[in-house]
Amino acid sequence: MCGGGPDHVTRRSRTPALAPSHGADTAGVSRLGRALLRQSPTMRYYLTTAIAYANNKPGLHTLYEVIGADAIARWRRMRGDEVRFLTGTDEYSVNIAARAAEEGVAPKTFVDAKVALFQASEAKLLISPDRFIRTTDADHTLAAQEMVRRSFAAGDIYVGSYEGWYCPNEGFRNADDVVKEGDKTVCPNHPGIPLQWLTERNWFFKLSAYQERLEAWLTQDPSPVQPEYRRNEMLGFVRQGLEDFSISREGATWGIPFPIHEDGSSALTATGEGDPKAGTIYVWYDALINYLTGAGFPAEAAGAPWWPADLHIIGKDINRFHSVFWPAMLWSAGLEAPKKIWVHGWLLSSGERMSKSRGNFLDPDDAVAALGADGARFVALREVPFDRDGDVSWDSIIRRYNSELANDFGNLVNRATTLASRAFTDAPLPRPAAASTLGAAWEETRREAIAALERNALHEWLGTLWGFVGVANKFVDSEKPWELAKAAKLGDAAAEEKLRGVLGDLLESCRLISLYAAPVMPSIAEKIWTLLGRNWPYDASGHNGPSLDEIGAWGALGAAGPLGAPEPLFPRLEADVLDAAAD
Repeated sequence: MCGGGPDHVTRRSRTPALAPSHGADTAGVSRLGRALLRQSPTMRYYLTTAIAYANNKPGLHTLYEVIGADAIARWRRMRGDEVRFLTGTDEYSVNIAARAAEEGVAPKTFVDAKVALFQASEAKLLISPDRFIRTTDADHTLAAQEMVRRSFAAGDIYVGSYEGWYCPNEGFRNADDVVKEGDKTVCPNHPGIPLQWLTERNWFFKLSAYQERLEAWLTQDPSPVQPEYRRNEMLGFVRQGLEDFSISREGATWGIPFPIHEDGSSALTATGEGDPKAGTIYVWYDALINYLTGAGFPAEAAGAPWWPADLHIIGKDINRFHSVFWPAMLWSAGLEAPKKIWVHGWLLSSGERMSKSRGNFLDPDDAVAALGADGARFVALREVPFDRDGDVSWDSIIRRYNSELANDFGNLVNRATTLASRAFTDAPLPRPAAASTLGAAWEETRREAIAALERNALHEWLGTLWGFVGVANKFVDSEKPWELAKAAKLGDAAAEEKLRGVLGDLLESCRLISLYAAPVMPSIAEKIWTLLGRNWPYDASGHNGPSLDEIGAWGALGAAGPLGAPEPLFPRLEADVLDAAAD
């Protein structure tokens, strides 16, 4: 199946019954708003992260893309989409088998322990996948073996010999894609691990047969690979000419059994065990297929209704595998390529890529202990742009937290709620003005924030929201509600009326900022709504609430209940707080 027309995508939608969670604050939504909530179609949305090697405890650099994907998943759920969010671990590398042998344990025992560390760190960061997939899962074995059979039936795989450099973490390397360090030859993505020179008889995939189709796919508008400059990198790679790549390992026992012999006959026993002579499926070939497994393939025909994936989020070091190898593998199997691949950069430390092997990584558990889950999530996505590399350190994390959370947003919420609770102890809380400068600024902010989220520019989304935080703080300083409160207390009716408008606008600003920041700070958002006298309308993962697009409009909700007691949301951090957390 080397030829064929362009990918054709059919996306299903359905109209669900509106079912807000218990206590959902929808009483004040307009009649038109409630009608729109009932009629808004729910779109299926399938997003994935790359799966991480289960060879160590994860660093913040490893979980960065998972935090970003989780924020996108939460935003989609809050909009009313039916979301499937997949993340997990890649467990069949030769390096993992070697590490397990060094520790005197079976590879499965080794990866089980590492997976538990990943899941624990992700839980602390409030990551909410719909499935945490492992390449050792039984259904993934079936999916990977089915992909081999389909490519064999299509005439796209064959047996040949391979000689070249092999990275235990990443697989075979092109001769011009290696680095010399003294007397060692290393992989540029794993500099601490020497490459091995191997000669093997392997199965190969005919990537070269898909040269023209890949070039046509990559030149679509809009591009399926984003940001644009990452697409251009892959287009340049394809235009250099494509070589077939190995999809099996000879003699390896830790891996998914290769399902066929050279003549196409089954290499599996009735119980699914493989013939050692057939070898195992190459780790990168099997790892990519996890996205299909998560969609229900092959039990559900072509992964329906979740395939093709709407969004793969990956790091720049694995762009080639996802944007070149993966579409060709899918076409060979009679399946569609993913709709979009988003390529983020690396977290750097003093200009160097963070890694466990270098020892220059940040511990996500320490970040959560010091900043809280919401603070750690916010700082990770705010400090490092989601479309390129970013240098980050504990010092920069503390500065960002103190400046934008403790000072800017925390002070805004504290000032608004403290002034309102003092001014309106026995009266209904003020409503936002129908026409106000803050209201107009919010609607522009909301449009820009949604546009940024739609294009996966998470740094721009948060930058836009915090721009509005600055506008709201300037509004406080210019309107001086404390002076209006003094005048109102002395009987100045005009001052009291203006005070109601000012504080109504500020309380509404706090409601809306927290609502649109909820995908990155879910527990803080709920806490702020409680402080504002409102019930948080979503569950812990962002499900089962009203449409974000409706309740996110200025003045969309009715009057709130009594304010909660003001409290510091983001206590300021001292420079040694992370040392204390690590201890």
